[in-house]
Amino acid sequence: DRLKETQCINKSLSALGDVMSAIAKKQAHVPYRNSKLTFLLQPCLSGDGKALVILAASPIESSAHETLCSLRFGNLIAQCELGKATRH
Repeated sequence: DRLKETQCINKSLSALGDVMSAIAKKQAHVPYRNSKLTFLLQPCLSGDGKALVILAASPIESSAHETLCSLRFGNLIAQCELGKATRH
C-alpha cells in the first residue's frame, strides 16, 4: 500500500512539474488534466491566483538523493512566472 501511495504522489508531482514547465516556457498547451492535483490547482496556476511551494530538505546523508530531487523540483518551480494575481 505504501509503495502504491508513493507512486501516486510521484506521478502527481511529475504532472505538476510538467505544468510548471509548460507555463515557464509559455507553451500554448498546459497539461492541467494530466492529474487530479493539477486539474484542481488550475485556477491557482493559470494566472488568476498565487501559488507557494514549500520544500523540505534533510541534513541526513541517506536522504541526499530525495533532498537533491526536491531542490531540482524547487528550481523548476522558481523559474515559472505565473503573472499578476487578480482580485475577483
